[in-house]
Amino acid sequence: MSSAPLNSLVKYDPPVLVNTTKKLSKPATGAKKGADGKAVSQTEDILNSILPPREWTDDGQLWVQYVSSNPATRLDVINLQELLDQRLQQRQARETGICPVREELYAQTFDELIREVTINCAERGLLLLRVRDEMRMTIAAYQTLYESSIAFGMRKALQAEQGKADMEAHIRQLESEKKDFERHVLELKAKTDAIEKRESERRALDEKKHAEEIAFLKRTNASLKRELETYLSPSKK
Repeated sequence: MSSAPLNSLVKYDPPVLVNTTKKLSKPATGAKKGADGKAVSQTEDILNSILPPREWTDDGQLWVQYVSSNPATRLDVINLQELLDQRLQQRQARETGICPVREELYAQTFDELIREVTINCAERGLLLLRVRDEMRMTIAAYQTLYESSIAFGMRKALQAEQGKADMEAHIRQLESEKKDFERHVLELKAKTDAIEKRESERRALDEKKHAEEIAFLKRTNASLKRELETYLSPSKK
């Protein structure tokens, strides 16, 4: 069972009980004949097309409430403004930023102004209806764009977080590889130092051995030279 709709800033006639098996039609408020009656009926049809009647059920009975076709006075407009301010304060609507409550109340106020204008001039009311629909369509487009941008931003943020985690893991891997390479470099350097030390000792030993051999050869050469000189020199008589 749907409950009765909330109070709106749009002016409606008192609700009427209708038969759920018959087509809905606004009950006649009085016998109206001639051009005036036809004009009033046409205005009511336009109003019902712009602002459809509200329907709800209560205890299995269907209730319908049509928008009022009574012209508004200057006092009604003043009361509408005061009621708008009162509703904004009662429902604690935000003065700035996105606020669904404020949007709803101003939409009701604009619908009420369309109703008042339509009663006096149907063409002007239909033009305001086009303005209202275009405004709602523009707001819906901006809302869709905003939601898509939020979703895009969230995806980018998640991708950035995931990319950051991957990059940090890659950095840790590179640091580990760097440490392994540094350890390998130290090992190779130690091996190189050991090889150079061993080769240096071997060269020193070879040089010493070579020097000893040269010295031995020199001594042998000197001894042979003395023996040869002794052999070749004439004997002393």
